[in-house]
Amino acid sequence: MQLNHKILGEGFPIIILHGLFGMLDNWQTIGKKLAEEGFMAILIDQRDHGKSPHTSEFNYTLLAEDLFHFMEDNWIYKAHIIGHSMGGKTAMKFAFQHEEMIEKMIIADVMNRQYKGGHESVIAAIDSLNVNEVENRDTIYEHLKSQELDEGTVQFLLKNLSRNKEGGYEWKMNFSLLKEKYQNILDPVAATNEVCNTETLFIKGENSNYIQDLDFAAIKQQFPNSTITTISNAGHWVHADKPVEFFNAVKEFLKTDN
Repeated sequence: MQLNHKILGEGFPIIILHGLFGMLDNWQTIGKKLAEEGFMAILIDQRDHGKSPHTSEFNYTLLAEDLFHFMEDNWIYKAHIIGHSMGGKTAMKFAFQHEEMIEKMIIADVMNRQYKGGHESVIAAIDSLNVNEVENRDTIYEHLKSQELDEGTVQFLLKNLSRNKEGGYEWKMNFSLLKEKYQNILDPVAATNEVCNTETLFIKGENSNYIQDLDFAAIKQQFPNSTITTISNAGHWVHADKPVEFFNAVKEFLKTDN
């Protein structure tokens, strides 16, 4: 599979994996800053997101395989990996299978465990409007706002819209498949007794419940060479809520390698 991607800068590679309903565009600001620090930032659209191919199956085994083949196809033998939420689970799955291909790993606001949900309101809001029949982008905005989604989430979703030549809009993501396979996205990526020794930084948003204080011991047990940092006044989209603080945490973690 040929994943859509963008390369910024030159130097040691850093691969960035977005979360559910995201795309590489969400990470361009961070990618540019990493390029300015002398890294090669590689932003990827994971399968069924952004401009990457739409498929008929979606799970972390496939996402990790996609990453492995992407690195092999692009002659990348070792890289830092940053993953947010779903992308963080992809990174962890990949690490358990191909630890030798990762120098350092940064996991943004997720851990290896079963989640109960969290995207139901977003899925319902998207499902409640046929964007193919809408001619005005403002109509989509107003509809999503009427579904009681916050402004940040609405703007995040609007970036996923693509104008049809025939009229109306379509979602860049493969929404029907992601909705169908949503349970797979909530699943853990490895058994709790598996251990990954890759040097890893977990970044938690203070206002998010994806990683809680009681999870710290489990994280350290499965990732013994890890550190955990919390960014104040940030939610689950920690890199968007506090981009400066997020970038500084990443830069500090990687500073000895560049």
